[in-house]
Amino acid sequence: MAQSYKELEIYSISLTLFYKIHSLSLQLPKHELYELGSQIRRSADSVNTNIVEGYGRRRYKADFLKFLVYSHASNDETLNHLEKLVHLYPGIMKDHLYLQKEYNSLGGKINSFIKYVETSWKS
Repeated sequence: MAQSYKELEIYSISLTLFYKIHSLSLQLPKHELYELGSQIRRSADSVNTNIVEGYGRRRYKADFLKFLVYSHASNDETLNHLEKLVHLYPGIMKDHLYLQKEYNSLGGKINSFIKYVETSWKS
């Protein structure tokens, strides 16, 4: 068992992706910084933050799972925002299309970790 949430692969990946999303969102047109830019920053942050909060409640398996599910849902939300950005701002997004692949991969890893906690994690 990990001694800290920082040892979880899903934490490390989600934090790295959050930093990339944050930087990307600041490249959006000014009028979009507080609209879609803010939404994608918050959803990307939520992927990471829910992993941390869930780990803090790991003593209660149901709570841990609940926050991991929230993290997975935020991952899906981030993917949805990325899809919108690719459509609306293809010039900005052309160098960032890899983020969709990375978030799809992270979603799979979160889902696998949820299954692991459901079947193997001690309460």
